[in-house]
Amino acid sequence: MRSQRAGNGMRVAAWVLVPLGLVVLLGATGGFVGTGGLDREHITVAGDAMRPTYHRGDRLAIERIDEGEIRRGDVLLVTVPGRYRGAPVLQRVIGLGGDHVESRDGTRVTVNGKRIDEPYVMRDIFGSTGAPYEVTVPEGRLFLLGDNRPNANDSRYFLDEQSGSVAVSGVRGRVQEERAAPVAPLVLGALGALLTLVGAGLGIGGFVAGRRPGAWLR
Repeated sequence: MRSQRAGNGMRVAAWVLVPLGLVVLLGATGGFVGTGGLDREHITVAGDAMRPTYHRGDRLAIERIDEGEIRRGDVLLVTVPGRYRGAPVLQRVIGLGGDHVESRDGTRVTVNGKRIDEPYVMRDIFGSTGAPYEVTVPEGRLFLLGDNRPNANDSRYFLDEQSGSVAVSGVRGRVQEERAAPVAPLVLGALGALLTLVGAGLGIGGFVAGRRPGAWLR
């Protein structure tokens, strides 16, 4: 009888621990999905237009964003009809709709009259400059440049097409810096797995104890 009571107790504990462990485990998995997964894609850099920031062969995570989330300085993956043979390209946001973008010497860039700091830009080692330009970005569009200015086929080369700008609708996503996995989901996942295993073990133990020969005679 004592063995039967012990078996019953173990089975009750299993009924509590296994569902609880699964809930905790699924909750931890949901935490990982929320940080990426369904809202991201991964690409491999195929060109040199974004050097030195990103190099050919680099693996990047692209997060999907809404139009209102785009900021100056973001590196975007964009598709531009009629350009680049339809292939998506990486370029940096310099101007948003309504911005006045100007470069009087083809090198230094001002946005709305203020020179922007661009420590990420690769300059021409021979000191040559590009052609000057001055545009006002149409609403709903973006003025984009590559970081490798001597070797980037960007908005500067399409100034006769709506000031070289790109439609916001062509944005596929923004480069997301990879971050370490959050600690909380890892801890919760381990706890959920432990509770599930302990519960399963107790359930098996309770089943065995309840069926042990002679249990009803004690």
